[in-house]
Amino acid sequence: MTRTTIYHTFVPRFPLSQFVKFFWSSEGNEISSPRVKLLPIGAMELVINFDSDTIPLFDRTSQEQCGSTSSMRLCGIQSQSLIIDNHSQISVMGIRFQPGGSVPFFQIPARELHNQVISLEELWSFHVEQLREKLLKAPTIKTRFLVLEHFLLRMMQPQEPHTIVGFGLRDFQKLPIPTVQEVTNKIGISNRYFGQLFCNFVGLTPKSFCRIQRLRFVLLLLAEKTCVDWNDIALICGYFDQAHFIHDFRSFVGCNPTTYLKQRGSHPCHILLSR
Repeated sequence: MTRTTIYHTFVPRFPLSQFVKFFWSSEGNEISSPRVKLLPIGAMELVINFDSDTIPLFDRTSQEQCGSTSSMRLCGIQSQSLIIDNHSQISVMGIRFQPGGSVPFFQIPARELHNQVISLEELWSFHVEQLREKLLKAPTIKTRFLVLEHFLLRMMQPQEPHTIVGFGLRDFQKLPIPTVQEVTNKIGISNRYFGQLFCNFVGLTPKSFCRIQRLRFVLLLLAEKTCVDWNDIALICGYFDQAHFIHDFRSFVGCNPTTYLKQRGSHPCHILLSR
């Protein structure tokens, strides 16, 4: 049976907007594939499932289930793909943090959450069940967003955005993406020191973050396209040549760009899986 998906987003007010990109809600699901591969999005994400007390975890290689988390989980910034069970995505809500935006809410360096998916109780203990109950009682999607906004404002610890890391993030999220050396030359610090700061706040090394940003630019350019000039895509997104582009693409996506076009889902970062 095919369901219609209703997707909503909500941008929180300041000061949350410094650290949170948006809240999202998805109701219903087009079950065209039982599982979806989620490609790296370059940020942490908190996911809340309203239909079940658990969310399954899957092995990235075999695609077999290898455990589960609670119904509220935190996905640390990923440099690998995640497998998502479509049947557990019927009524879900989430928080997409800004890159480096998790620090005021989780008193743990972002690097320790790299490629991790954990139950939120491990970080927020008893607050988690209280939040889920309030969200379940909320009569509308808009009310849920407001409940979530109020909760995060209460959980947020005073934290000024880190100037050096913020400078790097702004440059790394523009085209053309500069090299790490170009950014550190502007700031006047060593690559090593910058890398340590960046990894603690963002969860990835600057180089890995830039590679994921290039991939995201590619996926956005490919949205809704069926006929593509791959040389143009490689040039626009800052790859050395088409061979560099294809190699980097395969390392993250697990297939070549042409295969991706055939298997992509409704979201640019989704690939439909056959099992």
